[in-house]
Amino acid sequence: MLILIVVLLVLLAFFALLAVRAAAFGKRAADPPPPAAPCPVDGSGAVERLAAMVRIPTVSNPDPAKFDEPQFAAFRALLPKFYPRVFAACSCEQLDHTELLLHWPGKSAAAPVVLMAHYDVVPVEEDRWQHPPFCGEVIAGELWGRGTLDTKITLLGILEAAETLIGSGFVPKNDLYFAFAGDEEVNGTGAKAAVETLRARGVKPAMVVDEGGAVVEGVFPGVKRPMAVVGIGEKGMADIQLVAHSEGGHASHPPRHSAVGVLSRAVVACENHPFPAKLTTPVREMLRTVGPYAPFGLRLVFANLWCFGGLLCAGAEKLGGELNAMMRTTMAFTMARGSKQSNVMPNEATATANLRLINTTTVEQAADHLRRAIGEDAVEVRVLHGTNASPYADLSGVGWQTLSQAVAETWPDAIVTPYLMIACSDSRHFSAICTDVFKFSAMALSAEQRGLIHNDNERVPVETVGKTVEFFTRLIQKL
Repeated sequence: MLILIVVLLVLLAFFALLAVRAAAFGKRAADPPPPAAPCPVDGSGAVERLAAMVRIPTVSNPDPAKFDEPQFAAFRALLPKFYPRVFAACSCEQLDHTELLLHWPGKSAAAPVVLMAHYDVVPVEEDRWQHPPFCGEVIAGELWGRGTLDTKITLLGILEAAETLIGSGFVPKNDLYFAFAGDEEVNGTGAKAAVETLRARGVKPAMVVDEGGAVVEGVFPGVKRPMAVVGIGEKGMADIQLVAHSEGGHASHPPRHSAVGVLSRAVVACENHPFPAKLTTPVREMLRTVGPYAPFGLRLVFANLWCFGGLLCAGAEKLGGELNAMMRTTMAFTMARGSKQSNVMPNEATATANLRLINTTTVEQAADHLRRAIGEDAVEVRVLHGTNASPYADLSGVGWQTLSQAVAETWPDAIVTPYLMIACSDSRHFSAICTDVFKFSAMALSAEQRGLIHNDNERVPVETVGKTVEFFTRLIQKL
């Protein structure tokens, strides 16, 4: 009986500890910051200029022979006409075919900052669009066209802010560089050229800001306030191919297991052995930041990850989605090839998986994981190409404080929180010369709007355009 009482007391103390930690966790939620000073912008003019940019179909292509150079040249020629003050105050050079690198001298060169965007866009299937994909027209309060979200709006926001500030006599505290790529969508080399140019000149940026997170709502259970998610790192990427061989010949007398059959078994084995989930630094920091605004039951979990971390990892795998992708290396088999004809046995069958790597998984470790999952020598695992995940930015530094303050002043109701970007961007190249590389697309986007990126009927609400300009104006004033 005494043992039972002791056990009950221990359990009671244990649950009391969990509850106390959850209650204290809830008290960490800060009130919204006081209203910031007004930041008027020319919203209607910005919409007109973005519309003109969208009307130029700068569709990039990995094949240089299919690259529509006149369209890209027309886009670049448009910028000095729209932003004469910027191009008078800044030096501008064209690197590696499409990359534009502008330098705005500040009062000091000690802590330069790079603001990034890309002006190339992905292809369209015109017959699937409700309105022409490069019409650049405002319809029912929305500006339609490829590039309105990804990322001509970001390029516009930077230049609109700089043009207005230069006109007012503003000079930034530190040198600013604008790096605009025309080949980001095809994993091009423009951003690499910008990095190497800055490295050769001894420029070591204190901070880099590129596309990535956004202001979102309804993505975190029980949290009613919007969240401004800012990427402090991004996942790596690798394409890994599985290859199975067999004797060719006529399909009328097949072997027991063809190359396609052996390959299929290997694919299923890989999918049945997902990479383990881990509480990565961005996930921990996001839970620490957003958790206090969650209902008590979730706060109980988030405040006691030492106890419930395993449960959270298991739950993420069941639910899937972005949280799961932030916590593990993912693999998606996207391509397969066998024989070119139905009655011919293939000598070789291949399946290709696209992997997105968290910070603790290298490309080779990912390939080894697949080899162990397959467990047979009949299937070869080839790494076609890959890059490891980027390092995490410093959340205790000036860069994060400056960026998060500009976000909070622009969207005062939002909870500014770190997260891990699960896609790839050009900014990963800048990790070679800069520690604090942040990923934030300066827009408030609904789930439907986020789904329009790289999709049919891409469009942006006109009020979002002015808000993007406001954000970059506030940010540049702090740099």
